[in-house]
Amino acid sequence: MKKFFALTILAASFVCACNNTPKSPLSRKVADYALVTIEAPDLSGISDNGKEVLNLYRFAADEVDAIYWEQYFGDKNALLGTISDPVQKTFAEINYGPWDRADGKSFVDGYGDRLPGASFYPADMTADEFAAWDNPDKLSPYTIIRRAEDGSLESVWYHDAYKEHIDKIANYLKAAADITIKPSVKEYLLSKAQALQTDNYYESSVKWLEMDDSKMDLVIGPNETADDQLLGLKRSYEAFVLLKNEARTAELMQYVSRIGEFQEDLPGDPAYKTFQPGTGSNIFSCDALYYAGKANAGIKVMALNLPFDQDVQRDKGTRTILLDNVIRAKYNSIVAPAGSVLLTSDDAMHLSSDAFYWNVVFREVAHGLGVKETVNGLGSVDEALGNEALTFEEVKTLAAGVLLVCQLQSRFDIHHIFTKEDALTTFFATMVRAERFGEASALGRANTIIYNYLHEAGAFERHANGQYSLDSTKMETALSSLTALVLETQATGNREFAKQFEDKYSKRSEEYKADLMNLGLENIPVDIRFDFKTR
Repeated sequence: MKKFFALTILAASFVCACNNTPKSPLSRKVADYALVTIEAPDLSGISDNGKEVLNLYRFAADEVDAIYWEQYFGDKNALLGTISDPVQKTFAEINYGPWDRADGKSFVDGYGDRLPGASFYPADMTADEFAAWDNPDKLSPYTIIRRAEDGSLESVWYHDAYKEHIDKIANYLKAAADITIKPSVKEYLLSKAQALQTDNYYESSVKWLEMDDSKMDLVIGPNETADDQLLGLKRSYEAFVLLKNEARTAELMQYVSRIGEFQEDLPGDPAYKTFQPGTGSNIFSCDALYYAGKANAGIKVMALNLPFDQDVQRDKGTRTILLDNVIRAKYNSIVAPAGSVLLTSDDAMHLSSDAFYWNVVFREVAHGLGVKETVNGLGSVDEALGNEALTFEEVKTLAAGVLLVCQLQSRFDIHHIFTKEDALTTFFATMVRAERFGEASALGRANTIIYNYLHEAGAFERHANGQYSLDSTKMETALSSLTALVLETQATGNREFAKQFEDKYSKRSEEYKADLMNLGLENIPVDIRFDFKTR
């Protein structure tokens, strides 16, 4: 097996530390999230003003956390105050509510299973009622839908619904802007404060992309729509406080100018990969100092590609952020141990921390590839594919990302020592362990789809002892055909096919269920949770 990352996050035991008698029925589920410590950062190169800016960033992130509880569940204290079992309370804190994010099932008495629309819509609202409602604001990602006193639907802008928290965040950002010595940071923070108070994010997204000379970064606001499983419209608040790794960022930035080349390298009809992001794109390597809101709920992301605003992507570009310390923690705590359980010894030799890192890099790069608008007048890909859009986007980025790594590494364009077989093997181990994210997760469904597609293509064999041997050639070929198929579906907005395809391939197989048992018996965690340290 190739080398492990040197740990800069200390993985604590993922056996629950609570010695309850009798043992809580949720102990195993809590243990599925390995506790890792985010150590206080080395701020020796940061000025006193910069340190205070970081403090203000964290205060703002805490307000985001409060908003997210309201968005996703409701009254945090009303839930946690009724739970006496500390293990159950920890699991509720991990999930930001009484529902297991793996399957949407309630684990707290008195609560039904998770509603597809979370708290973005009235519990009794149907998709048909929403479609028939004549309201121009209803499709905005930044409105919640409520019942008026007369029982009709009404829309409320985020900045009004969460005004108390938003005003506090804006004040923290303005205070940080007052003391920063970086003009680009000041412009971004003031623009973001205004954006949060108006729900108009274009200008602040541009200012964020232009803020490329700061060692610190703050990602804050309503970003992803994954929690809205009813209509796929509403965005959840999240925040990341980050510290840039400048040397590795310089290495990553060499790939920014090659986006057009990466588009051409993708398989399929050129008409289905026409989008060209603006020339302001960049790639940063960062260590995460703090997660809040959606970012901290359930499965933790290892990388970001923002903004999601297609106008900003077209006019300016995107920023890809690799969260180095989180990537290290996941590889060491989960991916490498899972690969050792799942793969034959010959295949396990191809597990590689470097390959894992670069698979993550180009998974995020792939978000900016393909198309954003359908080629046949059906509007944006998200509008055309509806609820299937997010799952198909995840399939695209996973499959296209590892394909790009294989192509670049075969040309020796990535200056780290790993092979194409290393990239594919590490991808496979990552994919199987990520199926454990569950059918309620778009990322979990995407990994299941890829697994079943590769199985159908004969890209692997599962032996009687539960271990896999891989055929790298067939795997690469199958990933190529899958990527081409997804790009075509997105470009043509073929929602009926997308639904049929997802229904067919997103079902967990009996082999997978056996893998799940094997990983559980070996105490391989599903994901991680954080213990944030400060000085």
